[in-house]
Amino acid sequence: MTLNEIRDKAFAYAEKQGFHEKPVNFAERLMLIVSELSEALEAHRKGEAFDPNARIEEGEKLPDPESVGKSGDYTLFIKGSIAEEFADAIIRIGDLAGIFGIDLDWHVKAKMAYNSTRPYKHGKMYG
Repeated sequence: MTLNEIRDKAFAYAEKQGFHEKPVNFAERLMLIVSELSEALEAHRKGEAFDPNARIEEGEKLPDPESVGKSGDYTLFIKGSIAEEFADAIIRIGDLAGIFGIDLDWHVKAKMAYNSTRPYKHGKMYG
């Protein structure tokens, strides 16, 4: 799935669920994205693994992502994980990009191309 496909799905879902009924408060939407990243930090502080595979038995694999939300597997494999919070942040970014009609695929590619021209650590002490 491309970033723009994620954007379009996130936007359509938010629209369907009524999250676009009031005018966009840009600062509020940005802080909701930040809150998802804060939840990722809290999950890390609780010892949650970055890799959701850490929650399954050796030799097994994660269930199909299209079906996991319709079963109890979501709570078992994903709920409260760092991966879940990263996904939430991306979904919120996708929705906001959809509201403003931002071509995420193009902008991420352009930014990465620009970054490839920058000095080590982009000229800073740490990243």
